[in-house]
Amino acid sequence: MSTETLNQQIPAGTWTLDPVHSSIGFGITHSGIATFRSGFGEYSATLTGGERPALEGAVEVASIDIEEEQFKGHLMSPEFFDVENHPQLKFRSSELAIADDGQVRLRGELEIRGETREVNAIGRFAQVPAYLDGKQRVGFSVEAALDRRDFGLNWNADLPSGGQALEYEVAINVELQFVAEEV
Repeated sequence: MSTETLNQQIPAGTWTLDPVHSSIGFGITHSGIATFRSGFGEYSATLTGGERPALEGAVEVASIDIEEEQFKGHLMSPEFFDVENHPQLKFRSSELAIADDGQVRLRGELEIRGETREVNAIGRFAQVPAYLDGKQRVGFSVEAALDRRDFGLNWNADLPSGGQALEYEVAINVELQFVAEEV
């Protein structure tokens, strides 16, 4: 992919997350037969444009969208996210690159459960010079895959018929829309 830096596409300044038009989700194969999908309801992100564009954000782990109390409690426990000791997932970009056709390459450090690893995401970038409110907006739609064991998320259970309850690969889907901050 031929790339240009985002500073040629995103004006300098700080961009504020529009949470109404954003989402952070994940998917994982359960029992080898279907993909379980969920997401998080509380998160923050800031985009900085200019010569060194940067994306930074955090997710409140306890805001995971799971209605079943026992299941959610298990995910909050030390066997999974250990929310008492690690209440947030954190991300900080080290590279934002965009191709002429809007394809995005995003690289950065993701922290889960106190473990930090480099992740790479790909997707698309778009912008609207003036939305209905007259404000400029930009957005990313990116996907990444990671091995949850790299972050200490090792829990699994053998199924009586063979195989395991959960795959180790997790698909991350992020949709972020930002509004230009007024100067």
